[in-house]
Amino acid sequence: MRRSTDRILTTHTGSLPRPRALTRLHARRARGEPVDEGELAAAAQAAVAAIVPKQIAAGIDIPNNGEQGRESFVLYLRDRLTGLGGQSKRGGFADVEAYPEFKADFTAAVSGKEAASVTSHLPSAVAPITYIGQAAMAAELAEFDAALAPAQGRFAEAFMAAPSPGIVAAVVQNRHYDDEERYLAALAEALRVEYRAILDAGHTLQIDCPDLALERHGAYQDLPLSDFLGFCERSVTAINAAIADLPKDRIRLHVCWGNYEAPHDRDVPFADIWPVIRTLRVGGFVLPFANPRHAHEHKVFRQMPLSEDQILVAGVIDTLTNFVEHPEVVAERLERIADSIGAPERLLAGTDCGFDTSAGRGRVSADVVWAKLASLAEGARLASARVL
Repeated sequence: MRRSTDRILTTHTGSLPRPRALTRLHARRARGEPVDEGELAAAAQAAVAAIVPKQIAAGIDIPNNGEQGRESFVLYLRDRLTGLGGQSKRGGFADVEAYPEFKADFTAAVSGKEAASVTSHLPSAVAPITYIGQAAMAAELAEFDAALAPAQGRFAEAFMAAPSPGIVAAVVQNRHYDDEERYLAALAEALRVEYRAILDAGHTLQIDCPDLALERHGAYQDLPLSDFLGFCERSVTAINAAIADLPKDRIRLHVCWGNYEAPHDRDVPFADIWPVIRTLRVGGFVLPFANPRHAHEHKVFRQMPLSEDQILVAGVIDTLTNFVEHPEVVAERLERIADSIGAPERLLAGTDCGFDTSAGRGRVSADVVWAKLASLAEGARLASARVL
């Protein structure tokens, strides 16, 4: 992965707004309704071809495919894994449940949206998990490479994301394996195929692991912190097994507390989970430091630093508000984080999370997204002159 040797490089966390027609197709398919697969594939291909130059025009140095062909950052795997069937039921989050009035407003706001759900129509693991998505992955990579080709020389590198075994296990509940460790191991073995394909195509791999923070106020909200940290340790073990023979310096890993606007006052502190997360054998981390709940937690690196061979993609743009951050605000955030990690050349500027992690669920309007990314690039330019 590239470092910010001459200037602070810019990237983002993954999903970008999908065109409305594509969103409708994803939403219908996610509900189990019939969809013309050729129409969906053509719409996704056109969306990827459009999204790459938009990122570069906004000043993004390390773009991706915007996850345009995926219904969500994780549930696209329903077509790439064997052993899925039945149903899973996702529980609520502690911070939403704690505020009944907010919960009612929150539920009403999302109920009328044409979007792919992350809480309903969820499969479960009912048979052995194996990976059968080779052809779909190859097509997605070819589509991305075709979109990148006209922009050669105008970006530093490119990335693609894939979910962690832990977040898949949290969403797709186990009905087959004897215990969680065996389930995680099977998922890791399957996902390794996708991880390797991304790397073999020459791209940086981003592993999305919201489970390492989110599940504390989700599945583990009524259990001791030690139980949740045990889950984190098992998830980390599974990831490390999946990437054991893959190049560490080309893998970055994203952790967050959930990409939804809510109180988040039940979130586990970063200081509690970082000792476990930092044992991951990856070349860098993508972490959210723009949102009001976790903006201060970069200070944890002063006591528990990154390894010298690791980078940090710091979220300095909030993906849940239509406020366009002033470039000076972005620059100040980057300066503070650079001071905490003590090595500005290992700092990249990014976003807290994706802008549309499940098709149609994004809260930021598409035109505002591009303004926010342009502000990210300008803020990184300002900070570069001050810290490098």
